[in-house]
Amino acid sequence: MNDGLHVVCPHCDSVNRVPRDKLGAGGHCGRCRQPLFTGHPLALREANFAQHLSRSDIPLLVDFWASWCGPCKMMAPVFERAAAELEPHVRLAKVNTEEQQALAARYGIRSIPTLILFKGGREAARISGALDLQNLLAWTRQHL
Repeated sequence: MNDGLHVVCPHCDSVNRVPRDKLGAGGHCGRCRQPLFTGHPLALREANFAQHLSRSDIPLLVDFWASWCGPCKMMAPVFERAAAELEPHVRLAKVNTEEQQALAARYGIRSIPTLILFKGGREAARISGALDLQNLLAWTRQHL
């Protein structure tokens, strides 16, 4: 069966339908024509968080971070490399907790960095603290 998956565009936030067997090929947005997968984490904010969380069929891994946080700065390049490895099967995103305080409060972020993996619009797993690439990939794959 070649059922389609809903994938939210990282550029214009529109919902696209991608055949499951073509997910690895990436594809382009039907609205803005930009690539649906960039291999880089997406910066989310209050205005588009719900769209990416609830309208996409692929898991969403969110890094809640702040610019003043040393461990967050240390983990940023690791998270970037993880995006290149995990897409298109997982969308990686970042939420700046200083700029998006309502999102941080909604998800009870008490320490940073905190990673939350969402599947089907619901929290599937959470971990706090900086991880190296091997542990980040292993933790994510364990909870998929």
